[in-house]
Amino acid sequence: MHFDLDEAAPERISTQTCVIGAGAAGITVARRLLAAGQTVLLIESGGLDYEPATADLNAGENVGQEYYELDHARLRFFGGTTAIWGGRCAELDAIDFQPRYWVPHSGWPIGKADLAPYYVEARRALELPDTPDVDGPVAEAMGLPDFDRARIQPRLWSFDNRFNRFTFASCADLRNHPACTILTHATVREIVADPAGKSIGWLDVQGLSGRRIRIDAGDYVLAAGGIENARLLLASRSVRPRGLGNDHDQVGRYFMEHPHARGGRIVEGNSWAILNAFGRKHRIDGQDYAALVTPGETLQEQARLLNTSLTIAGRRSADVGESYAMRGYNRLKHDMEPTRLGRALWMRTKQASHLVLRHSEPARPWLLNKLGRLDVALVVRAEQAPNPASRVTLSDEVDAMGVPRVRLDWRTTALDVDSVEGLVCALGREMRRLGLGEVEPADWLGDPHRRWTTDPLISAHPIGGYHHIGTTRMSADPRHGVTDDRGRVHGIANLHVAGSSLFPTSGWANPTLTIVALALRTADAIAHRGVASPVTERELVDA
Repeated sequence: MHFDLDEAAPERISTQTCVIGAGAAGITVARRLLAAGQTVLLIESGGLDYEPATADLNAGENVGQEYYELDHARLRFFGGTTAIWGGRCAELDAIDFQPRYWVPHSGWPIGKADLAPYYVEARRALELPDTPDVDGPVAEAMGLPDFDRARIQPRLWSFDNRFNRFTFASCADLRNHPACTILTHATVREIVADPAGKSIGWLDVQGLSGRRIRIDAGDYVLAAGGIENARLLLASRSVRPRGLGNDHDQVGRYFMEHPHARGGRIVEGNSWAILNAFGRKHRIDGQDYAALVTPGETLQEQARLLNTSLTIAGRRSADVGESYAMRGYNRLKHDMEPTRLGRALWMRTKQASHLVLRHSEPARPWLLNKLGRLDVALVVRAEQAPNPASRVTLSDEVDAMGVPRVRLDWRTTALDVDSVEGLVCALGREMRRLGLGEVEPADWLGDPHRRWTTDPLISAHPIGGYHHIGTTRMSADPRHGVTDDRGRVHGIANLHVAGSSLFPTSGWANPTLTIVALALRTADAIAHRGVASPVTERELVDA
């Protein structure tokens, strides 16, 4: 059943579980709970397609490092930002979950083994192959170099090539399920706690038309994205003046991205072999894969590096202007409104580009490199260290719903730069040892001020991956995070969070696969306990 709050809807809805946000996380939670026999209300602030008035609810202020305009950095309609995602999927590494003494604030309250069965299910949900083995036939077919794995560790992406997996049209199972209600154009103004602040009583919800609705549920799951999750918790302060889950000033902190940059270039050597291995997608047994490199775990500990990453591809030199083709692509993607028609046009362009590249790589970049028109460039997609000063807060300005707008203070650290420099230098030593070429590190890596430096020519997304991570991090101790290891907000019995805002660290891997895995795990925790879980003694003491 589907209601649109701007057209007609009941004045009040009651359900077992209400999921706030119909993106990859929220849809996954809803499906899992329905399969467990629950009644579910899935609410989405936007409609079924892009609308400027709804998109404006995302607008906010960037007060830290340069970042994308916040109303462009995520999409607010059913399906969320997955409507334009690139489909890159990878699991976090085991080291990403571990406390690393050289990485302040690192360590998850769970290990990779806890998530392993959910990764298997997440891969099935996204119709992906099993986890590719970097020492197996897939990697061998890609021609990956024989790096010393203690120093340089190759990694692989798989790709979900179904661009519309989470759109409204693709969610007939939810629309037709007798226990599922979908409510669109329904923006949560406040998550209202009971007078004691130990559980959630109801949601105050409004549409752009001004129509209001009250939602009552046994459990609530906040799955609105890394920026919006923190914003809603901070803005829900009628009972808790500092916001929900924020007794220890943790909500909104540790905002992370996967920052992009130019790490340098490879000169001389066997550029064909390198571009063939890293500079293109490989179609193997009907599946797409792409390769990248990270520092080996031994090197990470010895040199005190993050689990950062880079890939190698043909790119225009840093001192040359943008190509006409890339200008056209970026204009199509960034200047055109992401309506259904606009997204379809962009997707068709992207598919056509990939088809051309599939049959022209690595010959095209190899030849252009030989002609001096392209660099064999190191394309950085970094892990960012968790930094409590990198954060989401509220501004004094409110949006059309009366909800305070966000202020994003994104901050990288010297460790982020040091880690890229360490990886680039280690790759240079390995390339030299294998006779594959010489690495020239980018100038900014030698800057004594250790400032992160972006490059508009290195990627269609030069600043970062549009990955909003870490603002409601999970932790065993309420003093150091916002939720427990199952995504339940510390001190609040029936409020849960889903999405990459839960991640204590970002790793190098694109977050969607882990988002889906964690959403399955949180949904199981809700379904299996049957009633609201009790507040722990530790939480009562700290409250």
